[in-house]
Amino acid sequence: MPDTPYTPKGPARASQPGRLAGHDSSDERRREAATIARLKAELAAQAALIARQELSLAHSRKIFDRASAAARLGVWECSLPDERLTWTDVVYDLFDLPRGSVLDRSEIIKCYPTESRKALDSLRGRAIAERNGFHLDAEITTFAGRSRWIRISATVECEDGIPVRIFGMKQDITEEKILSDRMRYLAEYDVMTGLANRGRFQARLAHADEGRPLGVLLLVDLDGFKAVNDTFGHVVGDECLKEAAKRLADGCGEADLVARVGGDEFAVLLGPHLDRGVVSGLARGIIEAMGKPVAACGQSLRLGASVGIAFAAAGAPCDLFMQADTALYAAKAAGRNTFRIFKPSAAAKGRSAAA
Repeated sequence: MPDTPYTPKGPARASQPGRLAGHDSSDERRREAATIARLKAELAAQAALIARQELSLAHSRKIFDRASAAARLGVWECSLPDERLTWTDVVYDLFDLPRGSVLDRSEIIKCYPTESRKALDSLRGRAIAERNGFHLDAEITTFAGRSRWIRISATVECEDGIPVRIFGMKQDITEEKILSDRMRYLAEYDVMTGLANRGRFQARLAHADEGRPLGVLLLVDLDGFKAVNDTFGHVVGDECLKEAAKRLADGCGEADLVARVGGDEFAVLLGPHLDRGVVSGLARGIIEAMGKPVAACGQSLRLGASVGIAFAAAGAPCDLFMQADTALYAAKAAGRNTFRIFKPSAAAKGRSAAA
């Protein structure tokens, strides 16, 4: 059998794995490229989301800043125990300090008058001790010397039960305070004379049994006022009322309350520590003061005063006004410009029950 040349088959068979390896490498590169592309897309999506969130946050911050400025409401924080303060711009503005300036709590606290500082220290100390918060309306004098009222809210934050910071808001409520005080003034005081009005006087009588006992009531009625008012008009009459109120307030400095309870009628409430002699002397002083000439709108006018007196010991507080009015009627019946004291023993005789 003739010899047949031998051709090794190995190389041919070896070439097949080489082609598979190249194919696998190409697939791997394609997978890696796809993974990279996917990661890049995810990163791009995340970056876009972050950008949108940052834009939304910036917009929200802008709205908050504008609302905060409009409401004059700022955020503050004080770390504990080092007392390091952090303020937003509005709080700097409330205290008339340059925005971003260094804050020293020991200096800031000096802006609070004594009463407000005591209230703040008490509430703050209790909140830290009890791990809660507080609210306070406090007066301050800013670094520019302006008087303001601020509303403070505070919350204590703890870590492992230990207070680490106290934070909250501060708001300018000066206009609200002025309006509130004005409304209260109108509700309790006579606008013309500045004395307490009838409503406040009646409220004082109604609460006489709640820790502030009454001693004496003096009702003062101006003699001759109607003639002055009718002759010279209401403008002159009003000036007479203002002057009478001033003289009455000046002469009754120790009174619990001095009020205008009617057109030309006034009331003086005294404490229980004054005896009959002192009260009689005060009534004489009132009559003397009211009898002096009154200069009003170029006129020199003379008025007078009659005074009715009732002691609270003579009956219940609700009866005090009626008793003083009975004594006032007796003073007028006696010729005016004098005073009379209500006599409980003669009460059955009606309006003659005074001496």
